[in-house]
Formats: sequence, C-alpha cells, structure tokens
Amino acid sequence: MIILIVVVFAILGFVVSSRLKSKFKRYSQTALEANLSGAEIAKLMLADHNIHDVQVVSVEGQLTDHYNPMNKTVNLSPEVYYGRNAAAAAVAAHECGHAVQHATSYAWLNFRSAMVPIQNISGKILNVVLIASLFGGFALGLPYQWIGFIVVGSYGVMTLFTLVTLPVEFDASNRALAWVKNRNIVTAHEYDMSKDALKWAAMTYVVAALASLATLAYYIFIFFGNRD
Repeated sequence: MIILIVVVFAILGFVVSSRLKSKFKRYSQTALEANLSGAEIAKLMLADHNIHDVQVVSVEGQLTDHYNPMNKTVNLSPEVYYGRNAAAAAVAAHECGHAVQHATSYAWLNFRSAMVPIQNISGKILNVVLIASLFGGFALGLPYQWIGFIVVGSYGVMTLFTLVTLPVEFDASNRALAWVKNRNIVTAHEYDMSKDALKWAAMTYVVAALASLATLAYYIFIFFGNRD
C-alpha cells in the first residue's frame, strides 16, 4: 500500500512539476512591456513596502528561488534575476511576498518558522524508528503500539508542516499578484500569465501536502486500524 501511495504521488508530482516548467518556459518568452528584470521588480516591491534590510541576490540553479528569513535575502535563480518577462515578474514578486510576510509578522509564516526545528527532529526520529522497526520492535526495545505512537506522531508533525506551508505560499502569491497589478508592473495579459505560473507553482505544495496526508493515514491504519 505504501508503495502505491509513493508511486501515485510521485507520478502526480512529476506531472505538476513538468507542467510548471512548461508554463515557466512559455511565459519566459513573453517580454514585459515595462522592461523590468526580476531583480528590479523585487527591489521595487521591497521599497514600496518600506523594507530596506532585505537583499536581492542571484543563486545558481533553475526554480531555486526562495526567501531566506535567517539572513533576509530574496534569492532568485538567474532566469528570474535577469529575466524581463511575465514568469520572472511573478516569481520575483512572490518571493518578495514572503519578505513582506516576514516584515509584517504574518502569523502563518511565524508558525511555520517555529515548526522548522520540530519538523527536523521529527524527521530524524521517524527515520530511526522506521529503520529499526524493519528488524522488529525488539530493535528499539519498545512495544509495537509505542512504535506506532512515535511513527504517527512524528509523521503527523511533518504533515502539519506541509499543511501550514499552503496558506503561506498562497498568501505570498496573492500579495505578489495584487502588487504587480496595482503598480502597473504587468499588463492585463501579462497578469494572466503571472497568475497562471504562480498557480502551478502552488500546486507543487498541494501535491506534497496530499501525499503527506495519505502517508499519515496509511501509518494510522497500519498501527491502529481494526485488526480483528
């Protein structure tokens, strides 16, 4: 059963990822009438929100764009940093949306940030327990049910993290789209492309959350399901 869950969501994740890359590639071919690069758009959005302590930097890779709250940097891939198109505008503004969340103490972002160390510990505990459980409960010296509580509890934390990520990502996209529209960064047609690109980017998080929920449900059934 777990193999089926992994295969199904691996295929679904691949389809969504491929679709995202396809959309990004297509929208990257449409030059912005405003002729602004992703880096310029990011700096402008930060300035408009009175955020002056966040740097916009270029990082290697494709679709490696992210906001780092630890060192307050908006990290943009070369395609986005230098790109002057609808896709670059969408991604750059989205990552700045996270910077705005950080600056305004957005509750869901704070919650997710607080969960990071707990999630990391849960992941390590889960790996140890699952590996040890392959050799039977005696490997840990714990009853089967106790192992179940540890596995379900640890994976529950990880699942909660994926769920909390959803409002954070959707809110960042909403902030980005509202800003590029109100600031006249994009035309109506460019706005539609930007919105579509961010929609598919958000779908990757939705798939991850669904996969995590399905796996959690599987573990609950295995350890605590009716075995009469």
